[in-house]
Amino acid sequence: MRPLLVLCLGNPDRGDDGFGPAVAEVLDGTLPPDVTLMARSGDMLTMLEDWAGFDALICVDAAGGGDRPGRIHRIDLAEEDLPRDMAFLSSHAFGLGEAIALARTLDLAPADIVVYAVEGQRFDGGSEMTPPVAAAIGPVAERITAEVARLQEAANHA
Repeated sequence: MRPLLVLCLGNPDRGDDGFGPAVAEVLDGTLPPDVTLMARSGDMLTMLEDWAGFDALICVDAAGGGDRPGRIHRIDLAEEDLPRDMAFLSSHAFGLGEAIALARTLDLAPADIVVYAVEGQRFDGGSEMTPPVAAAIGPVAERITAEVARLQEAANHA
């Protein structure tokens, strides 16, 4: 089996930014034992260390800049870039897009990276997650489970 990481990003104390950690809670204990599940809310640069040794990465994050809170996006970075009109917000100046670009430049990025992003609306400190974003938690968790199976199956046939 190839090493696979599911990395859920966000800060549960910042409204819709808590989406990633909420998905991690749903996935905890449900993924195959050889899949690593992590939730991160801090510095995006630590992601580069998290990725070390993994061949495939699934990132889960909330994004601003969309016009439909709760809308789910699947972005396979082997086929397309992260949309420029989507802001992957971080409490630091360095976000998901920058972390991926740096990892690729340094040849530290996993071979396969798939991003699941949900459009968020409210990212203020102390705010609650909006209902449309909360409603996307279960469906994204289901998609992640299917994505893990797809990536493992592809590795078995490689």
